[in-house]
Amino acid sequence: MVRLVGEDGGPQVIPLQEALQKASDKGMDLVEISPNQDPPVVKIIDYSKFKFEQIKKAKEAKKKQKVIQVKEIKLRPSIDLHDFQHKVRHAREFIEEGNKVKFTVMFRGREVVHSDLGFKVLEDVKQALEDVALVETNPSKEGRNITMVMAPMSAAQKKRIQEHNNQ
Repeated sequence: MVRLVGEDGGPQVIPLQEALQKASDKGMDLVEISPNQDPPVVKIIDYSKFKFEQIKKAKEAKKKQKVIQVKEIKLRPSIDLHDFQHKVRHAREFIEEGNKVKFTVMFRGREVVHSDLGFKVLEDVKQALEDVALVETNPSKEGRNITMVMAPMSAAQKKRIQEHNNQ
């Protein structure tokens, strides 16, 4: 016995052979929907069309997904103004594309003693990009590097900041 769910009405409990006969009369397939039920639930559908629809739905769902990448921009504590502006411009492009940006200030040799310069560089980056990005992870020292991750703002956050600035 199986519970047949069809287009012609509600579920009906009928013998398996009768359900198979109905499916073959319509030129369709008998597909088991819920095998764990008692009796199992089956449905008469065109299986190839059903598979096609499932593949189509999966493709649509995949299209709508936005893969966020983390781009890395490396800086030095003694970066020149023009170089700094150039790196910030690239970071702005990455953020406007919807990607996160990881800023890494790298120290060489004895520069690591002056880690305050690295934190200042990251603070300058934060101020330069405050209109398009939020700090996701605050600057933290990891060995000879200081890192900070910035993520793009949502449209609502941008609007809220603009309203706050206008007042």
